[in-house]
Amino acid sequence: MKLFDVYPINDITITKALGSRVWDNNGIEYMDLYGGHAVISIGHTHPHWVKRIEEQLNKIAFYSNSIKIPLQEELAEKLGEVSGKKDFELFLCNSGAEANENALKLASFHTNRKKIVSFKKAFHGRTSLAVAATDNPSIVAPVNETDNIVFLPFNDIETLTNYFTEKGNEVAAIIIEGIQGVGGINVASNNFLIAIRKLCDQYGSIYIADSVQCGYGRSGIFFSHDCAGVEADIYSMAKGMGNGFPIGGIIVSPKFKAKHSMLGTTFGGNHLACAAALAVLEVMQKESLMENAKTVGDYLMNELKLIPQISGVRGRGLMIGFDVPDEYKNLKKDLLFKYKIFTGEAKPNVIRLLPSLALNMNDATTFISTLKIAITAYQP
Repeated sequence: MKLFDVYPINDITITKALGSRVWDNNGIEYMDLYGGHAVISIGHTHPHWVKRIEEQLNKIAFYSNSIKIPLQEELAEKLGEVSGKKDFELFLCNSGAEANENALKLASFHTNRKKIVSFKKAFHGRTSLAVAATDNPSIVAPVNETDNIVFLPFNDIETLTNYFTEKGNEVAAIIIEGIQGVGGINVASNNFLIAIRKLCDQYGSIYIADSVQCGYGRSGIFFSHDCAGVEADIYSMAKGMGNGFPIGGIIVSPKFKAKHSMLGTTFGGNHLACAAALAVLEVMQKESLMENAKTVGDYLMNELKLIPQISGVRGRGLMIGFDVPDEYKNLKKDLLFKYKIFTGEAKPNVIRLLPSLALNMNDATTFISTLKIAITAYQP
């Protein structure tokens, strides 16, 4: 049997990882500023994370949600403390797509409505409803297509307001990434998020903050949406939540009332996943990683803005994007294969930086100097 060939794969086999470094099967060392797509939040194989999982593995790895799992309650309490959302409630699942799927479903249950507002360049996952709310027709199968989703321009308050004036009473939810990841690191403006909150309040719709990639401290605050000073009704999360161990979830405001069987999952909130997620929050607190993300992220953005050959530097904390001209279209590949640095990309010609929140200033400085060398190689 062969693998189903759906991934464009770099010809590199990683066999070891620690902190912001990975090594391939030939012993070659790479700096990791991609974090496996924003997944590595506290650094590869952090010793506290490894210990937490090992200790739990020697007790019990899994049982279903048909029994009490105190680790879930411990995780909910710690998440409320670190995120500042102590009055919210937690539902655990396995991935960001599942988190958004459940968020949209819960919004529809709550409002008894079908219409969902999403935005141009949005990415919310690959499950049925989440992918329908994703602005990429090439990954939406015919069975996923629905007239219940509308895509509006990102950061366009006037168009959003006009749509609600006409259709607001039909809208179950607005779902928005605080910073669009796959879409190219596009930051939702504070005024846009404030307008979303006001429209949802006015029309009885639900504000879903997709924090799968931009949440969990990556922006320098726990949820990037909260920079606007207003609160969402549901926050979805995954990616950095388990530092590589699969876990996702939504937290929901007190306006939602749970009933048995309205949501469910087999593997969500299992013992190992909770242990991994607790380790992440404990390390984030102990090592002040949100503060580090802001400090190192500010440094990177300021330095990137001084490089004349690149443009459009944007982001928050350690979720950063910048544009390169067409003649630099191989820059990401060169950074990886010539200079041994993992970065991400988005089309067209966007380089994305999504490193561990523990990225230190020395590594940030090394990246900037290496980037300048890589760019110089393109000069005539």
